[in-house]
Amino acid sequence: MRALLALLLLLAALPARADDRTEAQALVDRSTLTVQEMLTTGDAAAIEDARRFLRRARAAVVCPRIFRAGFILGGEGGACVMVARDGAGSWSSPAFYGMASGSLGLQIGVQDMQVMMLVMSDHALTALMDSQFKLGADASLAVATVGAGVEGATAGAGADIVAFARARGLFAGIALEGSLLSARSELNRAYYGQEVSARQIVVAMQAHNPGADPLRAALMRFGAAQ
Repeated sequence: MRALLALLLLLAALPARADDRTEAQALVDRSTLTVQEMLTTGDAAAIEDARRFLRRARAAVVCPRIFRAGFILGGEGGACVMVARDGAGSWSSPAFYGMASGSLGLQIGVQDMQVMMLVMSDHALTALMDSQFKLGADASLAVATVGAGVEGATAGAGADIVAFARARGLFAGIALEGSLLSARSELNRAYYGQEVSARQIVVAMQAHNPGADPLRAALMRFGAAQ
């Protein structure tokens, strides 16, 4: 047992792989572009709704590319980052997550979408700090999806999490129910050079990487009161 524990400690102390660091920074860069695109281009009403909710959001989960494919059996997946805002309005550096789900039904098509989930309550942020979180499984959390043609102020009223998406493909709309968000500790470790939890990154703000400053600046700019 002592030998096993020593081995685990040794593995934890090994330096992060270069490809993990590269993957993490690439995801942060894509997330920055996603924030800029979703809050500046497309349906004007949806953009205004997203900005309005962002100004009040406690945190944001940005998924630059969620790819969904289906023929009878379907599934979706992608990588995401989570950032949170402190009482002074500053945004944290990102924690890394993966999103995955599966479904069974009569469906044919593919969908490639950008997703931004705005966390509107401390209760929801606390729930997302778990290593795994399933959207829709916690009955005490209200999740609303808002898109073009839907009045965001009405659709998201009282919701703990409000999701916006820009999708391309054959599927209509977006369904996040049942999607599983899982922390990617290996990317957190690679990006910050140490073992650090999502809570330490986004709530306590104990870790920082200057490579995430453009993402933080974009959220600050678009989420500023007007």
